[in-house]
Amino acid sequence: MIRPLRFPIFLFLLLSWLALGAPAVSAATIRGAVTDPHDRPVAGARVLVTAGGAVVASVATDASGRYVVDGLPAGTFVLQVAAEGFRNEPIAVRLATKDDDRTVAIPLQLAAVEESVVVSASHVEVPLSEVPDSVTVLTRADLQARQIETVVDALRLVPGLTVTQSGSVGGITSLFPRGGESDFTLVLVDGVEVNSFGGGFDFSELPVADIQRIEVVRGPESAIYGGGAIGAVVQIVTRRGGAPAADASIEAGGLGTTRVTASTSGSAGAWQWGVAGERLASDGFTGLAPANGRRVSNDDYDGRHVSASGGWQSANGATIDGVVRVERTERGFPGPYGSDPAGLFPGVDTISRGRNDRRVYGLNGSFAPTDRVRPSAALSYTALESEFRSPYDVSTSASRRLSARAQVDVRATQAIGLSAGVEVLRERAESTYITGAAYEPVPIERSLQGVFVEGRGDAGSRLFVTAGLRVERIHRDALELDPNPYAPRPAFPADTRVAATPKVSAAFFLQAPAARARAWTKLKASAGTGIRPPDAFEIAFTDNPALKPERSRSVDAGVEQALAGGAVRLDATLFANHYDDLIVAVGRSLQDASKFRTDNISNARARGLELAAAVRPAAGVEATFTYTFLDTEILAVDGLAGVAPSPFSPGDPLVRRPQHQAALDLVLQHGRLSGFARVGGRGRMLDTEPNLGVSGGLFEARGYVVADAGASFALGGGLEVFGRVTNLLDRQYEETLGYPAPPRAVFLGVRLAHGR
Repeated sequence: MIRPLRFPIFLFLLLSWLALGAPAVSAATIRGAVTDPHDRPVAGARVLVTAGGAVVASVATDASGRYVVDGLPAGTFVLQVAAEGFRNEPIAVRLATKDDDRTVAIPLQLAAVEESVVVSASHVEVPLSEVPDSVTVLTRADLQARQIETVVDALRLVPGLTVTQSGSVGGITSLFPRGGESDFTLVLVDGVEVNSFGGGFDFSELPVADIQRIEVVRGPESAIYGGGAIGAVVQIVTRRGGAPAADASIEAGGLGTTRVTASTSGSAGAWQWGVAGERLASDGFTGLAPANGRRVSNDDYDGRHVSASGGWQSANGATIDGVVRVERTERGFPGPYGSDPAGLFPGVDTISRGRNDRRVYGLNGSFAPTDRVRPSAALSYTALESEFRSPYDVSTSASRRLSARAQVDVRATQAIGLSAGVEVLRERAESTYITGAAYEPVPIERSLQGVFVEGRGDAGSRLFVTAGLRVERIHRDALELDPNPYAPRPAFPADTRVAATPKVSAAFFLQAPAARARAWTKLKASAGTGIRPPDAFEIAFTDNPALKPERSRSVDAGVEQALAGGAVRLDATLFANHYDDLIVAVGRSLQDASKFRTDNISNARARGLELAAAVRPAAGVEATFTYTFLDTEILAVDGLAGVAPSPFSPGDPLVRRPQHQAALDLVLQHGRLSGFARVGGRGRMLDTEPNLGVSGGLFEARGYVVADAGASFALGGGLEVFGRVTNLLDRQYEETLGYPAPPRAVFLGVRLAHGR
C-alpha cells in the first residue's frame, strides 16, 4: 500500500480552513467593456489582470461585453483579453489607492494567435504573450473547427513533436519531443500527472469531449515538475465554469467507427462545474494483411471516458477545486501486418487483447491572506491497471501514484513574483513479470521529495524573465532477489539519489505591442535540464542496483514576429538537446564499458529548427503552417570511443525521428457554414524491424503525405450537422513501420449545443 502523506494532508486541510475565513484585503476596482473591431460587445471574453509576471485576477465578460474586476490592491496592473480570434494591446492601469475605481474600455483587433492563460510553463498562471518558453495552446474552438476527435490528431499540428501511431483507432501512440524518447513527456490533466511509473504514456487514450484547451511546452520542465518532465509537458485543461452550457454529439463512419459525447459546464454563484462523457468504438482494419494475405480480425477498439470537475471561489478570492476522471479502454492487438522488410512476419495474431483502466483524482485549494501572498496546496491520486491476454498467457500490471504539494506565491514588487514550495510523491508499480524470491509478483516502490523555487520579473512590459530550481530526492525501496535462471536479479538495497534541475528563460520585445502598433518582434531563449528516473522494468530486469535517472540538457532561442497588427504571426526557434546517462542493454560489445546487464552509459543529441506561421486575414479565415527540421545522432557510450549500443554506430540517427515534417491547416467560416482542410506528413526515418524490434535490425521507413477535409452547417436552435473525410486521397502509408494507417474514411455526425 502507498503510505499516507500525513503532513501535506494536514497542511492542505489547514489552508482550506484558513481560506474559508480569510478576510477581504482590498477593494479597488477596474471595470469597463470589451468590443470587437466593429465596436460590438464581445461576450464571454476572458479579461486577464497581470502583475509581477503572473495573472493575479481574471473575469469573463457578460452578454453585453462588460466586466468588473474588484478586490484589487493599489498598484499598476496590465489588462489583456483572451478571446477567440482577437487580441488587444496590453493596457497598463494605475490604481492610486485601494479604494480606486477605474473604468477602462478594451477594444479588440483581429489576431492570428489570440491571448491565453498558460498554467504549464511556470508555477503560476501566465499570459501566453509573456511566456518565454516554446508553448503552443490549442483551444476547444480549435478542436471543434477541425473536427479533431483525439488529442493525438491535435498534437500533429504542434511543431517539434513526432507522433507515431501503430495502426488504426486506439493503436499504441508514442510522442517524441524534439528528438527525445517516447517516455520523455510529462502528461497532466488539470495538474494531475497521469503517466505510468517511469514516464510511459499511450497518447491514444486521451479523449477530447471535456477539453477546454491543450497546452504543450517544448523543452525540459523538471525545474517545475521534477522527474519525468525531461523533454516536454502536455497539459489537458478540462472545461468548467462560465455561462451554463451543455452539448452532445453522435457520429459514425469508416472502419465501423462510432463516437458519442455529452458534456455540461457552467457556474452558479460561487460554484462552477464541468461534467463530460465520451465513448469511441471502432472495428479497426478488417481485411487481408498485405504481408501474406491472412485476414485481420482483431483490430477493434472501445474507449469509455467520464470526467467531473468542480470548484468554489469565495468573495475574498479563496478557492477549492476538485477533479475526478475514470477511463477504460480495450483493444485487440493483431501485431504488425504491413511492411515486412526482413521476411519475419509470423502471421496475424487473432487472440491478443489489452485492457486499461485509469482513475484520476485531484483536489487543491488556495487563499490570499494579504494582497501579495497566496498559499496553496494540492493532493492527487492516479491509478492505472492493465491486463493483456496473449496466445501464451494472461498478464497484469498496475501503477499507482499519490502526491501532495504545498506552495506559496509572493508578489514581492509590482514587477517581481516569487514561488516556493515542496512536493512529495509515493509511487508503486506491479506486474506479473516482476517477481521475487518465491517467483511471486513483488512491487517496486519509490518516493520523491522535491523542493522548488522560482522567480519571475518583467521590466516595462518588454522584458520577461523566469528562473527556477528544483532539488529532488529520489528514494527507491529495497527489492528482493529474483532467481530467474534466464535473467537473475540480486537483492537490491534501498537506493537514494539527489538531483538538481535548474532552468532560466527570458523574452524581450524589440518593439513592444502598443496601441495601434502594426508590427512587433519578440525574442526568446531558455536553458534547462531534465531528469527521468528508471521505470519498473528497467529496475526489475537488471543486475545493476544503482541505475541513475536519465538526464537532458537543453537550450533554445527563437524569434516571434507579428505583422498587420497581429493578423500575421511568424515564429522560428532553434533548439539543441543533449541526453546523458541513457539506460541501455550492455551486451558483449559493451562489456568493457560496464559490468552490468544494463547501465547508464549511452548518450545522444538532437538539434533542430521549428517554424510556425499563422494568418487570419479576415474574420472566419485562418491558416497555419508548421515545419520541423530535426537532426539526431547517437553518440559513443561512456568509456568506449567509437562504440554505440548494438546495432547502432556513433553518428546514426535515433529511430522514429524523421528529419523533416510539416503540416498545413486551413479553416473557413462564413455564416452557418464552416470547413477545414489540412495536409501533413513527414520524410523518411529510421525504424526497427516490426516483429523483433532492434534485435531484428534497422530499416528505413518511407515518408508520406496525407490530407483530411470536412465541413459543418448550423441548422439553428443549437443543432449542427458535420462531416469529414480522412486520408482524402486514400494513400497507403505507415506512421510506424509494419502498421498500416487507416485507408480513406468518411464520417458524418450531428451536434446539439445549448448555451455558449
